[in-house]
Amino acid sequence: MRISAKGEYAAKAVLHLSLRYPSVVTIQEVAAQHRIPAKYLEHILLSLKKAGVLESRRGVKGGYRLAKPPEQVTIGEVLRVVDGKFSQSSCIEVNLRNTYACPESDSCGLKQVWQEVQNAVEKILFETTFDDLRKRTLSGLVRNTKVMADEL
Repeated sequence: MRISAKGEYAAKAVLHLSLRYPSVVTIQEVAAQHRIPAKYLEHILLSLKKAGVLESRRGVKGGYRLAKPPEQVTIGEVLRVVDGKFSQSSCIEVNLRNTYACPESDSCGLKQVWQEVQNAVEKILFETTFDDLRKRTLSGLVRNTKVMADEL
């Protein structure tokens, strides 16, 4: 499975908003923190807003925030909004343009393994919430701070 740049940026932005939840955060802050082009990020955040993942506020104190708590938003949900269906091995998909389907599709052991891998990846993505990622991030920051203090 490949994560597109758009998916990567979306995940970084939603993680950033999770770390600041329930505060409203500006596009400029997220873009600067993660080196994401602001215009591109704006399109990503609008997609997530339309899907109900984010809310926005206009005005001087405007920006974006999660529409629901981080423990209710999964990384799979975010990636599906911005990237659509997760990519699969070509032998799993049917090529509709050329009306080609693998002649061994029903009995191929390789196809079965690729499908199991795809299912496992999706299971992880849809069971991992942004609260889980937030906790991992915060524990990493604590570890890094401790290591830096020990070095002084």
